[in-house]
Amino acid sequence: MASYGKELVLDLHSCDSSLFTRKSIRDYFKQLCELIDMEPEDLHFWDDYGIPEGMRQTDSKTKGTSAIQFILTSNITIHTLDILRAVYVNIFSCKEFDTRKTTDFTVLFFRAKDYTSRVLDRI
Repeated sequence: MASYGKELVLDLHSCDSSLFTRKSIRDYFKQLCELIDMEPEDLHFWDDYGIPEGMRQTDSKTKGTSAIQFILTSNITIHTLDILRAVYVNIFSCKEFDTRKTTDFTVLFFRAKDYTSRVLDRI
């Protein structure tokens, strides 16, 4: 069966949590789209205010920012977890992109000390 596209799944650990801001994540999306020649759409979503009131504490494992940047060929999704200093990224596109270059850039951008990377063929 022919591949429809691919998805790069990145789990980054021991990151610089000072980069877990809307401004920094916006910069990440912009630079990544330029690097892998993807066309960002105007539409994007943020979910850094969606934590239930009872869970809004500095030690909450779910405190962080989630964002989706739509690209012409699909999307880039990111979730940060402040207390764990972790970043989870999914990049799905039916347009070909260099997963090694994307992984290296993302690891460097968030200053991750450890990471895992998986590529899924979408059929």
